[in-house]
Amino acid sequence: MRDTSVGEMAAAVEGTIIYGHPDTEVSRISLDSRTLEPGDLFIPLRGETFDGHDFIEQAVERGAKAVMVDRDGKYCYQGVAVIRVRDTLEAFHNLARWYRNKFETDFVAVTGSTGKTTTKNIIASVLGKKYSVLKTPGNYNNEIGLPFTIMELNESYGVAVTEMGMSSFGEIRNLMTIVRPRISVVTNIGMSHIEMLGSREGILRAKMEIFEGMASNPAAVINADDPLLLEASKELSIPVVYYGTGSGHYIARNISVRGDKGVSYTLIAQGSQYEVELPLPGRHNVYNSLAAIAVGRLFDIGFEEIIQALKELEGEKMRLDIITTNAGVKIINDAYNASPDSMKSALEVLSHIPGGRKIAVLSDMLEMGMFAEEGHRIVGQYAAQVKPDILVTVGQDSRFIALEARKRGMEKHSVYYFQAKQDAAELLDRIIKKDDVILLKGSRGMKMEELVNRILERS
Repeated sequence: MRDTSVGEMAAAVEGTIIYGHPDTEVSRISLDSRTLEPGDLFIPLRGETFDGHDFIEQAVERGAKAVMVDRDGKYCYQGVAVIRVRDTLEAFHNLARWYRNKFETDFVAVTGSTGKTTTKNIIASVLGKKYSVLKTPGNYNNEIGLPFTIMELNESYGVAVTEMGMSSFGEIRNLMTIVRPRISVVTNIGMSHIEMLGSREGILRAKMEIFEGMASNPAAVINADDPLLLEASKELSIPVVYYGTGSGHYIARNISVRGDKGVSYTLIAQGSQYEVELPLPGRHNVYNSLAAIAVGRLFDIGFEEIIQALKELEGEKMRLDIITTNAGVKIINDAYNASPDSMKSALEVLSHIPGGRKIAVLSDMLEMGMFAEEGHRIVGQYAAQVKPDILVTVGQDSRFIALEARKRGMEKHSVYYFQAKQDAAELLDRIIKKDDVILLKGSRGMKMEELVNRILERS
């Protein structure tokens, strides 16, 4: 953030300076007193089990120059300005909205049920061939992480790439009022967050909010292989760029899945053909890269530069991260999150990795509500198709993965179900041997990385 006075910020959020001087300047926002740096503005937010206002004194001790509050209290700290607002989260959003409007930076927004973080990162890598790019780090895709990223803007950035997550209607719409992107991308419509949104059609409706309130000269980038998205995109009043494997402006043909070496394909676009190599494993990354190609071309980046950027991509921690242990075992660490679509993609990757036995360790997919059994059975059906040598399921709902896999033909002796992660760990301790390839995947709340770490430690 560029240096900004407390007076400017108070006016931007319709707050009142109740202590200190309006000329006090800050150059950084902090939401966490533990990582606050001297000179920061501390904004205390509330969570389910905490209230940031309880840490204001700690923030001041660490050198906060200003504080924003919405709770009554005696806020008289020498040399510290205090801004009183109606609600600190609302004020944080208003501050980010005001600050974003200071810049002519073009924004790209990405959403979708799966692949949005990887797609965001690939887009940033492609645009990095021509521009200095700001992107939301990790999964900073919510009502806190995204505006926090906005506050990192400065004149050096030519483009910003933001990821937009959601779990209910209106969340993306609110984020759009802050970001106002020129280009919005939707990767697909799956079953993530279906518990809150009721159906895939509900998820579609929530995701399509990403096309509301865009900046001038807008464009939509859409996966044409997703039937729901394709149909909904026909109602858009802005230019639409399509990508896919069947039809569109950017088409992938002759796809070759090369296990842990990645994927290659022939790109057909604008009357020409190009050979593309991705070092990322999994057929699903073809779609993620096509979205990035489409965005790159909208920013007038040449095909050669785009293809080179794709060739130089690096994988992400806990997202199909392939590790070979000292004991000669390959681990596919995909413990970051899970949905039926991403589970199927990970199982496909497992089936293409060279090595000995294929072992899939899958845990619960959370936030599926009444669709939990259906979603887990979909994964079990697919597991029976790709036939890992051993299937281990962990958690409450994952029993439906095991039941469906057995029903669809997997041998009973090769399918295990455990409610406790510890029991699964003890089984893995007994059966893992050299040259095995082990996939570990589940929702973030299942913490499947604990099993990854156990295997690594034992090696």
